[in-house]
Parts: sequence; structure tokens; C-alpha cells
Amino acid sequence: MHTTKAATRYATALLGVANERNELEEILEDIRFIHNTLNDSSELVTFLKSPVIKFDDKTAVLDKLFFDEIREATKLFLKLLSRKDRINLLDQITTAFIAQYKKQVGIITVNVYVAEELADEQRELLHQKLEEKTQKKVEMDISLDKSLKGGMAIRIDDTVIDGTVKHQLEQLEESLLSSTVE
Repeated sequence: MHTTKAATRYATALLGVANERNELEEILEDIRFIHNTLNDSSELVTFLKSPVIKFDDKTAVLDKLFFDEIREATKLFLKLLSRKDRINLLDQITTAFIAQYKKQVGIITVNVYVAEELADEQRELLHQKLEEKTQKKVEMDISLDKSLKGGMAIRIDDTVIDGTVKHQLEQLEESLLSSTVE
């Protein structure tokens, strides 16, 4: 998802407030709750982005959905977004906030693609090895892809380590096709 400059600025401001109030983890919990709710409801995102719906109506819906579950600082932030008519950016703001939080505390997301589900021991060992190699806290996002045939591919930022059977077969095929037969 593309994050606008405005959404990034609001996320940065909220992160600053969270740090000042010494409530970073608590506000992160609120933002993740809102983020997950928005991810689970495309209708809610569409509702918040609609220019036809008045911001008072949007605020009322957010109040019913979130205000019993979130802390005061987060409530004030949502009210500010409504007043500034920026509630349409809420999904982008939550995404940007989580990304900035991870950067601040040194967490990276590593995408792992596997052909078969990993056992718990395998997950733990992989997690440990990735943290050793990257020297950072690692959040693993594991995706199952049967087309890989076996093995795994790991993506860390722009670097891909491909140890899948599918990749090895493709390399073998390329090698065989490029060699000349005498």
C-alpha cells in the first residue's frame, strides 16, 4: 500500500506523542487493534475514505468501534484526524506508524516462503538464525506456496535467498538449454 506524505507526518507525530508520554507500547497496541480492524473490513476503509459521508458520522462510527478499547491519547488522535478531515488516511497512518515503530526499535520483517508448513522447532531455529545473521530483532511472515516444490525462499528487504527446489530446477533447465550439444 502506498503511504502519502500526510499519513507519514501524522504517524510521526503520534509516535512522538507516544514517546513523550512514555506510552509507546500501549499506543502501538491501540494502533495495531485499529490497523487489524481496518484490514479485516474493506467496507470500513471505504466508509472512512468517502467524501460524501460527513466527518461527524465517521467520528461516531469510530467512537462506537474503538473508543471503549483504546487509550485516551489514541482517542484524542482520532478526534484530531476527524477535525482535520484526515480520517480518510487512517489505514495509511496505522501502517506508517507500525513501520516507524519497528524502525525505531530495530525490528525487521523477513518474508519466508515455504512449500510445506514448518514445525515449531523449525520456526524457532529459523527465527534464531535470522536474528543472528541480521543482528536485529526479526518478525517472520511465513507464506505457504506449494508451487515451490520444496525448500524455502527468504526475502530481507531487497535481498532474496532462494533455496527452493523450483528455483534449483529452473537453474538446471537454464544450464541445460544454454549448453551446446555436440
